[in-house]
Amino acid sequence: MGSDKKRVQFRAPHRLVNRTDALADVLGEDRTDVLITALREYLQSATHDDALTQEIAAAYYDDEISLEQLKSLVGAEEAANLRVLKQQLSEDFVDEVADA
Repeated sequence: MGSDKKRVQFRAPHRLVNRTDALADVLGEDRTDVLITALREYLQSATHDDALTQEIAAAYYDDEISLEQLKSLVGAEEAANLRVLKQQLSEDFVDEVADA
């Protein structure tokens, strides 16, 4: 993991923040470390969920997310596969194949 970090700010329910702080105390870490670990584990798990992967692919096909965002979610290899599939699904590609 790189040392390049981006500051984010969000609101969360008090109870969730209190539980996070309690776990941070138990682990001898700070809240940020606990939240980063939780977020990392959630993203790892979520991007290996087939239904969510399909939603990610659909968002890419519909131009709701960029190729770079796609790579960050599913990895470079899967993103390359989805990119090729998107190109194959485009009307221009279908027209090119039909004309050949």
